[in-house]
Amino acid sequence: MPRSVPVVPAVPAVLLALALTLTACDGGVHGTPGGSGVRDPYFPKAGNGGYDVGHYDLKLVYDPARGHRLTGTATITARATQDLTAFDLDLKGLEVDGVTVEGRGARWNRAGQELTVRPHDDLRDHETFRVTVRYSGTPQTLTDPDGSHEGWLRTADGALALGEPVGSMAWFPGNHHPSDKASYDIAITVPKGLQAISNGELRGESSSKGRTTFRWHSAEPMASYLATVAVGRYDISRSTIGTDRLPAYVAVDPDRAKASRTVLAQLPEIIEWEEHTFGPYPFSSTGVIVDRPQDAEYALETQTRPVFPGAPDTATLVHELAHQWYGDSVTPRTWRDMWLNEGFATYAEWLWAEDHGGDSAQQTFDALYDHGEDDHPHLWSFPPAKPSSAAHISDDPVYVRGAMVLHKIRQKVGDAAFRTLIQGWAAAHRHGNADTADFTAYVEKQAPDADFGTIWEEWLYGEGKPENR
Repeated sequence: MPRSVPVVPAVPAVLLALALTLTACDGGVHGTPGGSGVRDPYFPKAGNGGYDVGHYDLKLVYDPARGHRLTGTATITARATQDLTAFDLDLKGLEVDGVTVEGRGARWNRAGQELTVRPHDDLRDHETFRVTVRYSGTPQTLTDPDGSHEGWLRTADGALALGEPVGSMAWFPGNHHPSDKASYDIAITVPKGLQAISNGELRGESSSKGRTTFRWHSAEPMASYLATVAVGRYDISRSTIGTDRLPAYVAVDPDRAKASRTVLAQLPEIIEWEEHTFGPYPFSSTGVIVDRPQDAEYALETQTRPVFPGAPDTATLVHELAHQWYGDSVTPRTWRDMWLNEGFATYAEWLWAEDHGGDSAQQTFDALYDHGEDDHPHLWSFPPAKPSSAAHISDDPVYVRGAMVLHKIRQKVGDAAFRTLIQGWAAAHRHGNADTADFTAYVEKQAPDADFGTIWEEWLYGEGKPENR
């Protein structure tokens, strides 16, 4: 909480919501507070109801040598989807120093990860509004249900921000659920000599009084869990890829530069192969961030610029870049739909191997079906479309069995139709959201003469190991 007392004293969220509802009944006001979550099946507190965000403008100042303190101003442009007397933003930790809505001071309250904002004037359905939050403090590293870490990760020379599934609320306030995507401007000011890398395109870099500001712009919609900031010392390379001269921005920790050189040289080939396989690249730039293994526990498909903990191998680079189509452009509607991210990206690894002298996808499928439990003991523990809990949305059934579902579809429709189908899926939901029901309906529409009942019932939703027929 701030050192000064907020206009609205801190009270439990339930009492605050009740008070605001009662206020809404007075003076002819008919609005209600927006929801404090979107009832995601695995992360019910994530996201907020009553509005859609169109744009985030984040201005951040970070100095790892001075207590790892982060100072931020987040200006969020959103549209109300109902009459609103109040709305929530997700923000974990950090101190709120002030909030305005449309330039006027707003009352606010903190309760857990919820920052509840009461505008000076009520908001009407479809009204576009701008909320500005000034905040500061030491951002937290969060522990996920599966024990992994996300949020703001301290590194030897800076920090790395990773947000899947809810870690972005550790460094900026927002509507932190994949169903609400937005464009971004992120400006990061750091001590001179450090770099700050984020998503999209670098629009400017300027230094003054011992500090450097890097200004990044992402025009295409992005879910907040795909936003990233990497602060530290990096070897930077810039190039273009293909006849369309797609800008590529690659940042590698100097300790990992030599080990990364050979695989990162494949970036143009992989992007061009994935365009041939999945359709046009969905964003206006690409690239990679390579940090040290101790800086993160996993690779992540942060939009336009995947993050790797150390030098990636080719399969992992193929996987994270495939997510630019499946996961980043076509984003899951809820966290239950993770297999639409991970099944596609895993199958991309199989297709790459098939096209580059390795095992065919059929050989990979057969080996997994016959002996998959040797390396993936929980492969058949739950179906891909129904993870058993939030702690298991990144487990083998989501990745490997999800890829097996796609191979069963390929077997059913044939290679040519399958290629058309996966390209069409990426095109149909480009820069949008989709769930498993959308996918099954799409497949059935594209192949109306095929019967997918067994695939859906046994491979996608069925418990246990299906019969391979």
